[in-house]
Amino acid sequence: MEKNISQDMGSVNVKKLLVRLAIPAVAAQVINLLYNIVDRIYIGHIDEIGATALTGVGLFTPILMLINAFAMMVGSGGAPRSSIALGQEEKEEAEKIVGNSFTMLLVFSVVLTAAFYTAAPVLLRWFGASDATLPYALEYSRIYILGSVFVLLVMGMNPFITAQGFAKISMLTTMIGAVINIILDPIMIFILHMGVKGAAIATVVSQAVSCLWILRFLTGSKTNLRLRVVNMRLQSRVILPCMALGISSFVMLSTESLLSISFNSSLSRYGGDLAVGAMTVITSVSQLAVMPLQGVCQGGQPIISFNFGANKPERVREAFFSQFAFCIFYVGAFWAIMMFFPRWVVQIFTPDVSLVDYTAWAIRIYMAGIFSLGFQISCQQSFMALGQAKISLLLACLRKLVLLIPLIFILPQFVSNKVFGVLLAEPVSDIVAAAITTFMFLHSFNRILSQGAKKI
Repeated sequence: MEKNISQDMGSVNVKKLLVRLAIPAVAAQVINLLYNIVDRIYIGHIDEIGATALTGVGLFTPILMLINAFAMMVGSGGAPRSSIALGQEEKEEAEKIVGNSFTMLLVFSVVLTAAFYTAAPVLLRWFGASDATLPYALEYSRIYILGSVFVLLVMGMNPFITAQGFAKISMLTTMIGAVINIILDPIMIFILHMGVKGAAIATVVSQAVSCLWILRFLTGSKTNLRLRVVNMRLQSRVILPCMALGISSFVMLSTESLLSISFNSSLSRYGGDLAVGAMTVITSVSQLAVMPLQGVCQGGQPIISFNFGANKPERVREAFFSQFAFCIFYVGAFWAIMMFFPRWVVQIFTPDVSLVDYTAWAIRIYMAGIFSLGFQISCQQSFMALGQAKISLLLACLRKLVLLIPLIFILPQFVSNKVFGVLLAEPVSDIVAAAITTFMFLHSFNRILSQGAKKI
């Protein structure tokens, strides 16, 4: 099986291989959205308290993003390095990466659970929770935090399945959890009358089942890279390069947390709970654009990384430009839907007329530049697939830390409608960052290929 996977990565038609790997990866990303989106859809439809509870759960987003960020620092950094090692026929080293990554995720889970569970009430207030929304935010967050070990292991270890070419298995990881979540949510929320607490329990249970699925596969006979106890002892020479490469993903997701704080605090000040509720919906909808793009790039990552390690530059080029074209096409179509039919999308999340009206207006402003994300994500993720940790980190910082967060606070000072100014920061930073990222990637692509991959 290992030989067949290696032969496929290095010889099968690149476009066919990309489709074969990207379709399950995209499906997995879309299904993964259901963990949070389904919760919010059901919560938004709870009688009498739906809109308030939805706003409260949305305030948990910064903590959720930070948990995801630590998982992806390990997974998105370790997976490309394991693929490059396989391309260099260094299977033993690739398995050490898998084992060290697993241990690092367990360490993070202990630290983050203790820290966030204790600090949740204070953090949620900082994020903009009011007296009305805090009880729902706290009820949901503390249950989710207690189950964060499963979230970390699912998000951090699943990339190692995709990196081996087992895209369908990776898709099943998220599909199993999402189906369980969809089934349990209405039972917990409406039949057992557990409300927000029931939504959190359903999510944790579904993530636990997904975690067991991953561990069973990575310790079984079908995997090429097996999770072994002997490789779990942390070695700095193994884990630190993985975390260095994954730091750009950490920055991208952790700054999503800072963004959520910045948006919620500013919108709470200028627009109250209604504006914060609108941002909860907008954040969920925007993930429908971002996650499929990341799925395509996850499908392209093992092809790019393996052939980069195997010194096959033409296959690397073909893989990149194929994923680049798809990303641009998809996000362009998504942009058109958001501009012309926003109410159709918003009504999925809430029946509250005032929230629908407000969100439909806000989403057009926020997503006016979302068409540029196809350029941004495909290029930035390809830098990671090529093992370019420093430049990937730089570009991850550019869009959010350098551009977006400052603009959230600067632009409202120059317009009469302060909420409009806050929302306008998103399309401005999207377009500027995408232009710079695309230029830098195309300018340096040939140089990186000519230098070749460093020995893992």
